[in-house]
Amino acid sequence: MFCLMDVSGSMSEHMKDLAKRFYMLPLCVLTRRYRHVEIVFIRHTDRAEEVDEDTFFHGPASGGTLVSSALQASDEIVRLRFRPADWNIYAAQASDGDNSTLDSDALSRLLTEEILPVTQFFAYLESARPAEHIRYANSSLWTLVSTFWLPTDRRCDPQGQ
Repeated sequence: MFCLMDVSGSMSEHMKDLAKRFYMLPLCVLTRRYRHVEIVFIRHTDRAEEVDEDTFFHGPASGGTLVSSALQASDEIVRLRFRPADWNIYAAQASDGDNSTLDSDALSRLLTEEILPVTQFFAYLESARPAEHIRYANSSLWTLVSTFWLPTDRRCDPQGQ
């Protein structure tokens, strides 16, 4: 299981706490379903790093946001340590939705060509403070993630349309 989290300056401690709760459900399901589960924690600002669980949730960080850095890191780790023919790959990404617009092409390519083809499950959580929900509804990352949904699947339509 790959846990990816934006830890840029705009991610508050409350948002990180929501992310931790978000990761708990798939982790519980996987550890009950499989005898051997490896968890990889990758946090990112404008660069990504693999870290231990405590650093992932509590280590200080600041900077801009390049989500592709986390996807690139997870892709490299999959290639080095988790051959998809031998492992079921699961991933979950938590973010406040902010991402550099210059990152969209790299992010899209990594998701469609590298990450999604080898994962059994990919989840995305976008958290925002209540007053920011309107700004984040049209964020570049949310818009990109929503393009992977089937347009006829209304259960995935956040607007219910």
